[in-house]
Amino acid sequence: MSVTAAPLVLSDRINAMQESQTIAMAKKARALAAEGIDVISLSFGEPDFQTPQYIKDAAKQALDEGYTFYTPVPGYLELRQAICDKFRRDNQLEYLPENIVVSTGAKQALANAVLSLINPGDEVLVFSPYWVSYEEMVRLAEGVSIPLMGTLENDYKVTAAQVEAAITPRTRLIMYSSPCNPTGAVFSRDELAALAAVVARHPHIHVVADEIYEYINFVGEHVSLAQFDEVKDQVITVNGFSKGYAMTGWRVGYLAARREIAAACEKIQSQITSGTCSIAQRASIAALEGGRASADEMVAAYRRRRDLVLALVQDIPGFRTNVPSGAFYLFPDVSGLFGRTTATGETIATAADLAMYLLNDAHVAAVDGAAFGAPDCLRFSTAAADDKLREAFARIKTSLAKLK
Repeated sequence: MSVTAAPLVLSDRINAMQESQTIAMAKKARALAAEGIDVISLSFGEPDFQTPQYIKDAAKQALDEGYTFYTPVPGYLELRQAICDKFRRDNQLEYLPENIVVSTGAKQALANAVLSLINPGDEVLVFSPYWVSYEEMVRLAEGVSIPLMGTLENDYKVTAAQVEAAITPRTRLIMYSSPCNPTGAVFSRDELAALAAVVARHPHIHVVADEIYEYINFVGEHVSLAQFDEVKDQVITVNGFSKGYAMTGWRVGYLAARREIAAACEKIQSQITSGTCSIAQRASIAALEGGRASADEMVAAYRRRRDLVLALVQDIPGFRTNVPSGAFYLFPDVSGLFGRTTATGETIATAADLAMYLLNDAHVAAVDGAAFGAPDCLRFSTAAADDKLREAFARIKTSLAKLK
């Protein structure tokens, strides 16, 4: 006797959630590569550098010393103290270990903060273009994302006046990144001072300041919003080791916040993942104690690659872009190519169409800007070797020249 399986009903929560578009495009690129096609993937925000050797050595030493047991939920005390020392050294900020929660990547730290602060119907002002997961985290918390769009002419940066105009009695949180993924924009001291003045007038509002690209900065000064005393207790600063120390696979991030918020994030984490990997945490202590020399070497390469790509896209009609001040992305407006047709008669109506055309024709993977709240744009990662970047944009130029 055969049994008919009941239809599978997933939760409304998961049905409403979108897959990360950076991961989705990476999957498509890998599928083509598995067919033997030479795909150049510029879709993933991952440094192409190896983790510095001294950090690897610290991980090996941790194994030899027996760091193989469960870790405290908010992270080893030694690591949290090292993070406090880092904030004092790099950001002129004073925190205690009780203000720090170490998580399995900065993504978890961001999610912990959102889930700790947002109730159903609460509004979150999200600076747009934004990192792809912000909106989905807000949706998971049953909040309402209110995107605030920065203009290309203003380096894609949202102004304090825009924030003030968007605040309502339901506004609970603001989220932004600087340096920004995907635009590379960096907020100046004056711009953040203006934002701090607005936030200080609304003490019920908190701000998640995503600073994961802090070290990858081409303009010199990195400013943290929490440096403005009048809003320090309203700011949750998120950072990690993946970008500045090329430790993407190690999955270690952290946040700094007032004690009550840190405790709330620890509570959530205690029920979802508990403490972060012991070996990765010991390696992270070594990373911080080793300073910024390895990061500075990588930044020099990222700056050279940025300049290389900016020179290459000057010869590509239909691309309009800002000059990224940090991170490792190019985020051109490609709307000038909409309405063009391919050799097979298909119309390029959106940036998503263009991304698929470039993947299939040029075999170059980029990410549709709609995933970042900017549907007229594409995001290209410049965290690739110089020869790969030259080849990728040569292919793009050739493919775009075929459009009618």
